[in-house]
Amino acid sequence: MTRGRAILSSVLVALGAIAYGASPIDIIPELLVGPLGLADDLAIWVGAGFAIWKLLSGSKPDAGDAAPPQSPQPSGEEPRWEQRPPR
Repeated sequence: MTRGRAILSSVLVALGAIAYGASPIDIIPELLVGPLGLADDLAIWVGAGFAIWKLLSGSKPDAGDAAPPQSPQPSGEEPRWEQRPPR
């Protein structure tokens, strides 16, 4: 995924989390179980934050797939952000 697509995806994830928090449907859990209904909001915000962090850090999800072998970089050339190993 290119850097631009990762940023766009992160913005869309953030907007989705905000839209869920502001939607009228989100009021139903709060009406039914009171303050405990805020747990679904917290889960959405934590999940969105984790997804954004993974998108912007360039890490690949651990799906058990091995990364393709990287070709050696010529000396003195900085690898592109997609090719840097995770820290």
